[in-house]
Amino acid sequence: MFQIEALKAAGVTEVVLAINYQPEVMLNFLKDFEAKIGIKISCSQETEPLGTAGPLALAREKLIDDSGEPFFVLNSDVISEYPLNEMIEFHKSHGGEASIMVTKVDEPSKYGVVVMEETTGQVEKFVEKPKLFVGNKINAGIYLLNPSVLDRIELRPTSIEKEIFPKIAAEKKLYAMVLPGFWMDIGQPRDYITGLRLYLDSLRKKSSSKLASGSNIVGNVIVDETAKIGEGCLIGPDVAIGPGCIVEPGVRLSRCTVMRGVRIKKHACISSSIIGWHSTVGQWARVENMTILGEDVHVCDEIYSNGGVVLPHKEIKTNILKPEIVM
Repeated sequence: MFQIEALKAAGVTEVVLAINYQPEVMLNFLKDFEAKIGIKISCSQETEPLGTAGPLALAREKLIDDSGEPFFVLNSDVISEYPLNEMIEFHKSHGGEASIMVTKVDEPSKYGVVVMEETTGQVEKFVEKPKLFVGNKINAGIYLLNPSVLDRIELRPTSIEKEIFPKIAAEKKLYAMVLPGFWMDIGQPRDYITGLRLYLDSLRKKSSSKLASGSNIVGNVIVDETAKIGEGCLIGPDVAIGPGCIVEPGVRLSRCTVMRGVRIKKHACISSSIIGWHSTVGQWARVENMTILGEDVHVCDEIYSNGGVVLPHKEIKTNILKPEIVM
């Protein structure tokens, strides 16, 4: 939801989310968030997966108005700096049809590389996983598009990266801006933990008031104002604790995310893991090595989990000694 906050800071007044899986969960959460942040949030629900471009066609009526102003499109599985005001100025300056944000990577052969003219930012072509070096900039999943781009998209499963952008680039109407600061694709749990570290570090550099402080805090930590932390806990580095969480006395947390409504009982130790919504971790339990607990998972007292991936609504009564999926 930090993306929505960044959009608001850029003057955006309405956000449309393309959703598919469990839409009712998302909608219930958004009601509270909409009121809290003061920005209108609506949803466009897919009945079938439509790729990265099809949802724009589905939401066409929500995206365009009489003003003809461009609109942002952001991938939800990316965390980065969001210099959206700078992107608006860049888009105005080149006069093209679409702008994309690109980021530099050390190993471009893993990605689709954006080949661009360095001085103007005009995109020349895209090269998928090049074996020979053609550049080190990849699509960062942040776009600013003129409404005319919607005329190029049919209401069917479509890839904006592979089907739409190459056509706009061929017409010399696509431009790329290099993203300053950090960027991370957080679609996988391990990458999510890395992305959390980068995000918290960026808050530290900005001297953000969002970061927690105190004798029990180590490094960069963010704690929701409704969470309760017991005596004698040691929290951090790189920890996020969500709304309504209860962390009992003597708990140790590091490099982890604790989602809404979680209860962590006395003297539990959690590191490099993700604890899902409304889960419980028992007394003296130890959870580590990229353990992922789904929603409403209950880890009993004194249980050890070494990289377990636990599906929702489970009770864990025995140790998970090696990484495995618990169904």
